[in-house]
Amino acid sequence: MAKLKLGPIPDDKPVKVTVELPAPLHRDLIAYAEVLARETGQPVADPLRLIVPMLERFIATDRGFAKSRRQARPVVKSSS
Repeated sequence: MAKLKLGPIPDDKPVKVTVELPAPLHRDLIAYAEVLARETGQPVADPLRLIVPMLERFIATDRGFAKSRRQARPVVKSSS
């Protein structure tokens, strides 16, 4: 088998997800969009579009998750 320089290509196709939000959370999302619009000067057409960046930010800044993920990865030793 050939040793290629290019590894597997990640599947970056978006995945459609349906989520039911509790009414208070939905109201908070709308309120957040209003505050964001005032702060940035750009209206948020659909508050539901904030969900993806919020989840990305949450996961990116969760230290416990990052630590757990690092510990789960296999350690690769170099052959020097």
